[in-house]
Amino acid sequence: MWGTAVIAAAVSFVCYHLSPNRQPALYVLEPTFETASAEFRSTMAGMTGMPWVEGNRVTIYNNGDEFYPAMLDAIESAQHSVTMEQFVFWDGLVGRRFAEAFAERSHQGVSVKLLVDAVGGTLSDEIFCILEAEGCQLAWFRPIEWYTLNRANFRTHRKSLIIDGRCAFTGGAGLADHWLGSAIDGSEWRDIQIRVEGPAVLTQQSGFAQNWFTTTGEILDGEDFFPSISAAGTTAVQTILSSPLSGSAAAAMMHMIAVQCARKYLYIANPYFIPGPVVVSMLANACRRGVSVKLMVAGRHNDTWWARQNSLRLYGQLMEAGVEIYEYQPTMLHQKTMIVDGAWATVGTANFDNRSFALSEETNVCFYDAALVEQLHRIFLADLKRCERIELSEWRNRGLLQQTKEHLASLLEDQV
Repeated sequence: MWGTAVIAAAVSFVCYHLSPNRQPALYVLEPTFETASAEFRSTMAGMTGMPWVEGNRVTIYNNGDEFYPAMLDAIESAQHSVTMEQFVFWDGLVGRRFAEAFAERSHQGVSVKLLVDAVGGTLSDEIFCILEAEGCQLAWFRPIEWYTLNRANFRTHRKSLIIDGRCAFTGGAGLADHWLGSAIDGSEWRDIQIRVEGPAVLTQQSGFAQNWFTTTGEILDGEDFFPSISAAGTTAVQTILSSPLSGSAAAAMMHMIAVQCARKYLYIANPYFIPGPVVVSMLANACRRGVSVKLMVAGRHNDTWWARQNSLRLYGQLMEAGVEIYEYQPTMLHQKTMIVDGAWATVGTANFDNRSFALSEETNVCFYDAALVEQLHRIFLADLKRCERIELSEWRNRGLLQQTKEHLASLLEDQV
């Protein structure tokens, strides 16, 4: 009897501290403005608390063969500082190559500060030695201890690399070997990174600095980290920093406003698509008002069983509403992009699920730039050719075993 009571108390304690504390967002307004309008931009800035910053240059990179060399070249060009906030920093060819690049810059007197999530990062003693020998500073974001269970579920899922406070990378990719290559088979993940140069870099650096301070107690200051930056291009950029501790759920807000304002088409590429009832209703409303909604998700190549099953469970009601669902076939699809009406687009780290919307630190870069939006549009359509469209009749005929898996996975819907 006492044993049962102790077990029940322990389970209750853990569940209490790991359960998300959130107020479901309600978007009661049916806006009359479109994504190309000034009202959309001001609403997005006002509701997320993130301003639009003019004068930037944005570059899009497809897959590791493109973005890893660009990131390493940027590190090697650093003169003052290198800061990185990363969920995935693993052993392997990629992890060692980046560690060596960080160490070389630190040896040359550049300040190198690396903030790695304590759950997502796994580094060998060899990589630790490479970093430590040359004076790189490495800190772990929220290590899990028994006395920190109340915030153990709050992770940093950001993937920011910032050079001299003037150039910043973000997107879906961490530092691990499965991002190498060009997504030709199951060993090479499909992903997108972007590079931002110009005044908007300050926001990503600010996000790093705040979490670095929370973790280490060190305040970053001066021109090495926060230089005065002149215009580097003509693109207006909005950098969405979302944090569970702020309670603002900025990533969720950004996605909902974009969905609600879509008038022509809404193209979403996201590996883990587990929207709540409010967002499902909003997507259904978009279809009813004539919006073409295409959803591209990870298919049989999927690194998270729980997320995969929860996503499959929702296919029916989405397709019944008119959403077209496509599963990427060659490998794991991992980019997080959304394109609306040819006017606005975002690339970032946030998945379309409760973990990203309510439990994780995330970064998304949004922009108005006809050429960039068109480039992402072309990329989406090219990826679509490598997908299999899911049919409603096929989904309805899935077996009892599959439905059982989905119901089991739904028990942890808020955690995936």
